[in-house]
Amino acid sequence: MLPNNIFLKIIDKSIPAKIAYEDEQCLAFHDINPQAPVHVLIIPKKVIRTHDDATAEDQSLLGHLHLVANKLAAQLGLAKGYRLVINCNEDGGQTVPHLHVHLLGGRALAWPPG
Repeated sequence: MLPNNIFLKIIDKSIPAKIAYEDEQCLAFHDINPQAPVHVLIIPKKVIRTHDDATAEDQSLLGHLHLVANKLAAQLGLAKGYRLVINCNEDGGQTVPHLHVHLLGGRALAWPPG
């Protein structure tokens, strides 16, 4: 059975999204329920269900997601700071079974986060 989730539908453009960045490895789009003035999700095009499912084979891809976050933060005016979040599994707050990086910024972010 092929994996199916909302992020794959955004990748294949069957669901619209406000895309912030796309290349052959990943896609980034603005979250429809933002938790900060800037809230972008960066998703690999390769299906990796959770952070726990990442393997050594994914090392370059995971690094690429971080470099894309860096590029987007600069483009989106987050010079004063930003946060990257990867939720893992249900208790970690993950709601879509597809690894994704939240890029949050545009305001001072509190700690602890939740």
